[in-house]
Amino acid sequence: MGGANAIHSYADARRLARRRLPWMVFDYIDGAAGEGVAEARNLAALRDIALDPRVLVDVSDRDLGVKVFDHDGTVPFGISPMGMCNLSGPGADLMLARIAAKHRVPCGVSTVASTSLETMIETAEGHAWFQLYFSGDGSGTAKLVERAKAAGYKTLIMTLDVPEVGRRPRELRRGFKMPFRIGPKQFIDFALHPLWSISSLLAGAPDLANFQTPGFTFDRTESRARADWEFLKRLRDQWDGNLVAKGVTHVGDAERLRDEGVDAIQVSTHGGRQLDSAPPPILALKAIRDALGPEYPLFYDTGLRSGEDVVKAYMMGADFVFFGRAMQFAIAAGGRDGLNAFWKLLTDEASLTLAQMGRVRMPDATARF
Repeated sequence: MGGANAIHSYADARRLARRRLPWMVFDYIDGAAGEGVAEARNLAALRDIALDPRVLVDVSDRDLGVKVFDHDGTVPFGISPMGMCNLSGPGADLMLARIAAKHRVPCGVSTVASTSLETMIETAEGHAWFQLYFSGDGSGTAKLVERAKAAGYKTLIMTLDVPEVGRRPRELRRGFKMPFRIGPKQFIDFALHPLWSISSLLAGAPDLANFQTPGFTFDRTESRARADWEFLKRLRDQWDGNLVAKGVTHVGDAERLRDEGVDAIQVSTHGGRQLDSAPPPILALKAIRDALGPEYPLFYDTGLRSGEDVVKAYMMGADFVFFGRAMQFAIAAGGRDGLNAFWKLLTDEASLTLAQMGRVRMPDATARF
């Protein structure tokens, strides 16, 4: 089990990951935009949401299952798309795909995943959504859409909050690049973390797997600023499956996205990694829910650290939620066993929180007290 036995909270997973990962990799996963103000503001907002315990309610038979599109999930959370997950540990992408398949929840597959989108949906047994970045003039983006369609994806996540890659000083100080560029600082960093370095070397250095196919290229620094409403219309015409707009916090944007035929909105600030002055998305979630009404599908990610946070997000209006960097820290801390331990921790915490609130199903948590 190794580090898995020591994971009793997000903080434990992060602490163990920090010890085992090279500084460059840890700061890439953990870092935020600017000084980390947006991330801290959202964490504070989540912390300050109070849950109302109830007593003398029979909560002995609790069910955490939540249906999201065609997934009958056994738990109320899934996995956000994250770039280069195999940096957290060899085979991390596949670990995430397998646990998603086991629990029948969506596993987000990033444009810049370190495992190909075809392998991911096969390993996830269909429980995978492909995340798309607009880039350059959009021609490469359209090719990826067709590739995802051919691979059998039914849901496309269009990330909208990265018109340009945000400045993340911790990444810049470490010289993080996609793909890796190894200089003297990185060589020393890797040498001081031999377990990670040796295991990664034996497994093969993580790379941008979706761009190893001829005809597909990606430049992380390439501008994405040309994406506009006309692009969204073209994408909606091209994609006949579920279309999710990710990275939305403005009520007006949410209303127009709904009117333009987007099937669901994922409220998010990219984990606080884009704009240091961004509003707390957990509060934006409530405002968007109030504006769009109870029926329109709303998803949420950013800042979730525990099973209690999951319940809080549902209370604020989410229909489903996603974890990001927490999963990578669990893998870095203890590999597959670390991921399983953290997954069980989140599930147990969510269940116990429902019991304290006098609720037996996660959708019930949305009822206002």
